[in-house]
Amino acid sequence: MQALGRQILAEIYRCQAPILDDIESIKRIMVNAALEAGAEVREVVFHRFSPHGVSGVVVISESHLAIHTWPELRYAALDVFTCGEKVDPWKACRYVAERFMSEEMSAQEVKRGLVESIVAQAVTA
Repeated sequence: MQALGRQILAEIYRCQAPILDDIESIKRIMVNAALEAGAEVREVVFHRFSPHGVSGVVVISESHLAIHTWPELRYAALDVFTCGEKVDPWKACRYVAERFMSEEMSAQEVKRGLVESIVAQAVTA
């Protein structure tokens, strides 16, 4: 089935805690992950929480990369959504896991915007 986009939901475990709490490092890693995947970066927004943790999003022409970190648990939740064939979301996920010095990553891919379903819905509307 043809899809408008691919979304990778990644669980990144046993990371280096100091990296997960460093907003500038995370911002740099996420932007570089987007570039590594072949994406075109448009906007970057990150926030550091007190006492710890970072959330942020990198808006790309092809959709987005989003992250939420829990340094105290050495865990990060990563979401990479891309549209089109040019960008490889798996490259971005692997890049982030490597830079976080993760010992394990589990991920699943979801096809988004199944074209046949969209067309069928538009016809019946």
